[in-house]
Amino acid sequence: MAETPDARVAVYLDFDNIVISWYDRVHGRNSYGKDRQRITENPNDPEVAERLNRAMIEVGAIIDYAASFGTLVLTRAYADWSSPVNAEYRSQLVARAVDLVQLFPAAAYAKNGADIRLAVDAVEDMFRLPDLTHVVIVAGDSDYVPLAQRCKRLGRYVIGVGVAGSTAKSLAAACDEFESYDSLPGVARPAKSVNRTPAEAPAELAAPPADTATKPKAAPKTRAKAKAAKTEEPKVEEKIDDQGEATRLLERALRLGHDKADADEWLHSSAVKTHMRRMDPSFSEKALGYRSFSDFLKSRDDIAELEETGHERLVRLREP
Repeated sequence: MAETPDARVAVYLDFDNIVISWYDRVHGRNSYGKDRQRITENPNDPEVAERLNRAMIEVGAIIDYAASFGTLVLTRAYADWSSPVNAEYRSQLVARAVDLVQLFPAAAYAKNGADIRLAVDAVEDMFRLPDLTHVVIVAGDSDYVPLAQRCKRLGRYVIGVGVAGSTAKSLAAACDEFESYDSLPGVARPAKSVNRTPAEAPAELAAPPADTATKPKAAPKTRAKAKAAKTEEPKVEEKIDDQGEATRLLERALRLGHDKADADEWLHSSAVKTHMRRMDPSFSEKALGYRSFSDFLKSRDDIAELEETGHERLVRLREP
């Protein structure tokens, strides 16, 4: 469905589902179920923290993809936010204006308690907000098939996002459009060597590497320390980092724009800028030192090809 100027989007994330599915995608089938007890009891263990870090979800990639369909009216994420695994994402989600819905699992080892709450909220929102045009469901369970079908019957365009290999085919079929989380711009695909058999996965978690007994290793830097270190960097480095972030933002916007059109089709620069502002409302080419958005694009001619004909400015991604 083509983007329209008045498109209004609601996003619902079954956060436990996407986190667990991606963990299994990175470390091997059923790895989270085998590692759950140790993750729950000792999340700060260096080996546990390292495995969790390798399976971190790129929340921004999901939000950016949803924003490519129109204005985000509401974004909700459902999970037990007191869990150490989910708590790592709270600041990241709040920074993207995501409403965190607290769930209390009925059983200690319940994989997921979001299905009913998410579905009830989504249907209520569609009746309460009749101007909603798009619904994005970030999950993989077949339990969401009735929700996707109901949204379509109520006249909404339904987009599904799920982890490859962990998403029910029936859910993908029930959506108007389905995108694998693995293929979203900004998501690093797991290395093939990481995908182990279930028998191999717990062995790595349970047994330390052979050289740890003879050669001590420095403890991995926590996210809190890394964040503190980043804030202490000089202003010049922050400025360079802002330029890099803007370049990556432009590339994601162009890739998402081409995904909705032909790969070689030219995009209106104004539409690209609007999309970038949706993904990151703080983006401003003037704050980066450029007089216009065209000047910003010209400075990125290694990734963006600009064509100016009269008053029309077109841009497309320059492939290597």
